[in-house]
Amino acid sequence: MSGTSEGPQPAAVAAAGTVSQPMTESHVLGREPGAGTGETAEAAAAVAAASASVASASVASVSASAASRDYRAAFQIAQLAMAVVDHEGAVVRANDALGALLGAEPAALRRRPAADLVDLASDSRTWHSYRQVLDNRRARFRCTRRLKHADGRTVWAEVTVAPVPESGDVLLSVTDISDRRELQARLRHLQMHDSVTLLPNRALFFERLASALESASCDTGVFHPAPRSYGGGRGEGGSEGGGDGRTGRIGLCYLDLDGFKAVNDTLGHRTGDRLLAAVAGRLTECAEYDDRTGGGDHLVARLGGDEFAVLVEDSTGTEQLAGLARRILTALQRPFDLAGQRLSMSASIGVVERAAEGTTPTGLMQAADTTLYWAKADGKARWTLFDPERNAHRMTRQALSSTLRPAVEREEFVLQYQPLVGMADGVVRGVEALVRWNHPQFGTLAPNRFIGIAEEDGSIVQLGRWVLATACRQARRWQLDHPGAAPLFVSVNVAVRQVWDSDLVADVAGILAETGLAPELLQLELTESAVMGSAGRPLQALQALSDMGVRIAIDDFGTGYSNLAYLSRLPVSVLKLDGSFVRGFRYDEGVHPSPADETIVEALVQLAHRLGLTVTAECVETSGQAARLQRIGCDTGQGWLFSRPVAPERIAEMIVALDPDRVTPPDRVTPNA
Repeated sequence: MSGTSEGPQPAAVAAAGTVSQPMTESHVLGREPGAGTGETAEAAAAVAAASASVASASVASVSASAASRDYRAAFQIAQLAMAVVDHEGAVVRANDALGALLGAEPAALRRRPAADLVDLASDSRTWHSYRQVLDNRRARFRCTRRLKHADGRTVWAEVTVAPVPESGDVLLSVTDISDRRELQARLRHLQMHDSVTLLPNRALFFERLASALESASCDTGVFHPAPRSYGGGRGEGGSEGGGDGRTGRIGLCYLDLDGFKAVNDTLGHRTGDRLLAAVAGRLTECAEYDDRTGGGDHLVARLGGDEFAVLVEDSTGTEQLAGLARRILTALQRPFDLAGQRLSMSASIGVVERAAEGTTPTGLMQAADTTLYWAKADGKARWTLFDPERNAHRMTRQALSSTLRPAVEREEFVLQYQPLVGMADGVVRGVEALVRWNHPQFGTLAPNRFIGIAEEDGSIVQLGRWVLATACRQARRWQLDHPGAAPLFVSVNVAVRQVWDSDLVADVAGILAETGLAPELLQLELTESAVMGSAGRPLQALQALSDMGVRIAIDDFGTGYSNLAYLSRLPVSVLKLDGSFVRGFRYDEGVHPSPADETIVEALVQLAHRLGLTVTAECVETSGQAARLQRIGCDTGQGWLFSRPVAPERIAEMIVALDPDRVTPPDRVTPNA
């Protein structure tokens, strides 16, 4: 039976068949047990401490060695491709996963530059970040690289470089993300392409457009890679200067199918989708042909609905775009055979071609959209080239439209008055009120600059009510200021929309009551096209106004429907002959009169008189015209021969000067300023 002690008891190994005695501190110190134990207590404690330290160091050494073996084993068998790289960038060791990823033996990767293995030196930014990690000036760096496997296939990899703690080395880890990239590519293709036509969609089109404009604006003669091709292009590549075919210009054919909605409505959306796919195919063929022959890089896209666009990068000029537009029209006009349905189709195309520098995607698309609108307005089935002057007119029109309604409230409109003179005696019988717009930006504008806009947006109702009230108020003021003179009637133009969108009868009645002007001193002018064919509410309004005593005049007679049957049915009292007939009466300045115009005017005057109507001739500019109109029997005349449109004060002066004994015959009247 072996003995024990309370203190530390190192084990003693005895020979086989013998019984070992327990070892005490005396044995350790070389003394017999019990001899001077008190004297050696401190020495014994020191020996015990030394023994414990040696034992602890031995255990730590064994543990570190085991851990190192474990780490190396884990590094080697890890599924993540890794390599340890020294501070100079050379591979110290690589695991099996990295060798498999690159198609090489791990041992063959040792001492090779890690940057070459995973393509970290191909661009300066990546290389700089990598060197910062090697120099311990950056904690971590991650990037995505496209690697080449030994068998030639492409491997997309996510590369991470991070320092190893308490070491001068760094750990390079490489993750194969090829499957993820392929999935992302498929998802992006679905996101950026139209499912019906398989063409690039609106998002991809604008991405490509922005890239093309940015690339062209940065092209100053140094090397620039060619724009990325999304289909129908020439691929990648580039060269210096202009040797790569770059022109710094960009072109766009923006087209819309004419009458496509009728196809969907009558034949169904499935047939409509088939038609869109067939159209996409023909557009692609046209773009590919132009790409081969005309140059540039082409993109065909469906922007939505029945709208398509053909973008031409590095176009060579308007002739190239015009030729492309003509080919597209010709291709689309060929019949489409779709599942037993034979369809004919046409398109309207807006064409824009310009220098890319200074052009924005928004500006280019606005120009294309405007030009497409012109093509449709001009009759469809055609292409129209962008015209800066026409666009400037459109922009001005838009600016006028946006400020028209507030202009009435800001009192920017004024009235001028042009006399209506008796052809027989030269006496001023009345005046026509003509509105002018004192625009703060564009100056004084004549009615033809804004009346059409007002009729389109409905502001003509508000403006027309103001004109009517102002003219009646002014006519009444003349009458009160000059009670001894014969009162002048005032003629006011009325748009047909005023009859439809407002209670014109109530407006007239209210204004006449407010101003005190007699109804027979008010004449309302409507164009022939507005009056002819009037029925229902317009006819009832005209009849009510006539019953009130207001005179109704047909303006520009002879330029519209000229349906004479309506003259006997409508409550009309005055015909105003269009100036195109009167201009045919001129003899002066080598202008020969038109016998046909004179015959027509004479017949119209006689017809009007037979129907009890009076006739006013517009645009009387010479005394010869006035004399011939007087001979034919025209009642009143209006034109620059008598006076230009003038301010109310000038009309007041004419009223003062009215004296039948001093009236000059029409053939000796001189134009007023």
